[in-house]
Amino acid sequence: MGEKNSGIKIITDNRKARFQYEILDTYEAGIALTGTEVKSIREGRVNIRDAYGLVRGGEVWLLNGHISPYQASGQYFNHDPKRTRKLLLKRREISKLVGKLEQKGLTLVPLKMYFKRGWVKVTLGLGKGKKLYDKRETLKARQTKRDIERALKQY
Repeated sequence: MGEKNSGIKIITDNRKARFQYEILDTYEAGIALTGTEVKSIREGRVNIRDAYGLVRGGEVWLLNGHISPYQASGQYFNHDPKRTRKLLLKRREISKLVGKLEQKGLTLVPLKMYFKRGWVKVTLGLGKGKKLYDKRETLKARQTKRDIERALKQY
């Protein structure tokens, strides 16, 4: 309910990212798209599960994100589904990112893609990869929380 009032419509959510990475910081970025990509995104035909961000030449890029070709247009006018897309961030944010990404084990992971006042935005998380025991601990905590809620519901 609150998302409709704020003008945000979530297109896709990368739920596995929060399980595989410990998110330290988040950034909101615009994304440079072509017309057929926007039309395809409006239909919800996008996958950012395997995508990641990269800083190259003072610019931030989204690699391996898949936006399916738009069905209603001809093949000539369509886009490449896995093309590298430029992310739009302020210079200050990019310089902060460069400093943090140089630290050991930090990765730029897309968490959400959504429409905000008609523009496509991506939430990027600066994440540190979780080890297997961290993932087990997360699962255990989630299960414990579920059990507590179930017990409270009975009473």
